[in-house]
Amino acid sequence: MKKSAGFIGGGRVTRILLQGFKNKNVKFSKIVVTETNPDVLTKLKKQFPEVESSDAKAVAGQDIVFIALHPPVVMEALETIKEVVRKDATVISLAPKINLEKLSQKLGHIRNLARLIPNANSIINEGFNPVTFSQNFDPADKKETLDLLGTLGTTFEVTESKLESYAIMSGMLPTYFWFQWQELGEIGKKTGLTEEESRESIYNTIIASLNLLYKSGLSPSEVIDLIPVKPIGEHEQQIAEIYRTKLLGLFEKIKP
Repeated sequence: MKKSAGFIGGGRVTRILLQGFKNKNVKFSKIVVTETNPDVLTKLKKQFPEVESSDAKAVAGQDIVFIALHPPVVMEALETIKEVVRKDATVISLAPKINLEKLSQKLGHIRNLARLIPNANSIINEGFNPVTFSQNFDPADKKETLDLLGTLGTTFEVTESKLESYAIMSGMLPTYFWFQWQELGEIGKKTGLTEEESRESIYNTIIASLNLLYKSGLSPSEVIDLIPVKPIGEHEQQIAEIYRTKLLGLFEKIKP
């Protein structure tokens, strides 16, 4: 029997997950979403006409409930639904910072609680998504949940203390590079390549460079030494400092 799914929040992460499920032909008996922003809801329903919109209490009555909200409003939302979430439901929070202990303060009657750090690449089923489960999570339900989330890409169980690290090193990681690759593509066109030639060059070289760094058996210094000319070498320390300052600072903010 197909299970129903509910999403508290209809923004980006909900669109990512729903598209990933759709790509793999994952079927739910129904999908119910609550979203306070009418424009966001309209955009979601345009992309996924099968979505039903309702209030948070109706969403909380589904078999699988995704908490797709930013950390500051998660606890308030849980307060709203705590009396109506079914005891046998699976509740999956997609937010950093709010740990299982805090979730249990509001949903203590729920055995199947989980936390997932989603990845934007899940929209093409190539996500890298760590998940952690409550200690008493039903084993059969855990397998079913892992199978479901596994359709989104690589989904793997980790200890909860590492989830926020993965939020920095997986969940948000693409944003550190996308704009750079886009700029390089523009430079490629200015140097005489077509847009397609520029994109192909960047894509293939980046993939191969990652393999070289992580799979060649060479040390990082040996890899770096393979190319003698480093056009932005004089700025490397400045860039590294930006990474350290911004990302470690953000990590401190999202830790439970």
